[in-house]
Amino acid sequence: MTLALTAENGVHSFDIALDPKSALDLREAIFRGVNLAPGAAIPSDGDPRIDRALPGFMFTCGPDHIRHPEPVEGAADGRCYPLHGSLSSHPAKDILFEEDEGEVVCTAIVPVALANGETAELKRLWRADRKTGHITLDDKVTNTGDRGWPPVAMYHVNFNTRLFDDGTRLTGAMLEGGTLPWRFGEGDMRIFCVAAAQSAQHGWAEVAIGPIAALGGRSLHLRFRVDTLPYLQVWRNQSPGCHVMGLEPVSHRLAGRAELIASGEMKDFASGETVDYGLSFELR
Repeated sequence: MTLALTAENGVHSFDIALDPKSALDLREAIFRGVNLAPGAAIPSDGDPRIDRALPGFMFTCGPDHIRHPEPVEGAADGRCYPLHGSLSSHPAKDILFEEDEGEVVCTAIVPVALANGETAELKRLWRADRKTGHITLDDKVTNTGDRGWPPVAMYHVNFNTRLFDDGTRLTGAMLEGGTLPWRFGEGDMRIFCVAAAQSAQHGWAEVAIGPIAALGGRSLHLRFRVDTLPYLQVWRNQSPGCHVMGLEPVSHRLAGRAELIASGEMKDFASGETVDYGLSFELR
């Protein structure tokens, strides 16, 4: 299934492929025949549950856990939350795909079985503006279980860094100095996480990566809601055989579950309650 939109007055198209077998996340993201997604350039974490999602342009962590596995609170059997949470690999249902001359819209529901034995439901809404090339995602997560648990989310927007050169930079008000080279820090692998809410405008933060010569010197601009995604995590991996960088709007700072729960940063929401997330991106 593809979200196809045409930018630049009909001259070029930015084709986005949705994956109904894995939460309606994004696989290919192709502009002028160039795929931004990392594909085989991203390393496997050894978890077959997410191997389908990893090569794509965007996949979603949550709704019960983000980052690496940690023990399920109160579980006597030693269960752990899986890598990047429970959402990945859950199929989308009730998919509705509509389009006209101006817009493409796709909606779906993703029922999710959580590692803690509870359940959740993700309602996902994708929109693509054919004229501007602007793509938006609105997500609503509902606790459909019997007890409360703390919702979390991270959106991994991953790039094949073979497309980058020495002029490609990260730019955003949340970054120290407002900009830095895409190959920041020392060594083959680096990661950092910064607060984005204080530098946001009208409730949204923006970060850009570019210019990207293979895309005609354009930059990819990523915007995200900071009321529920108040942090931006950035990582890169240039280990042998790896060529990937991720821009990752995230609900919580880079810390373990126990620390976040003890500090009150991971708060339960009750059965029937909801939480909303949103992001958008475009090339310009």
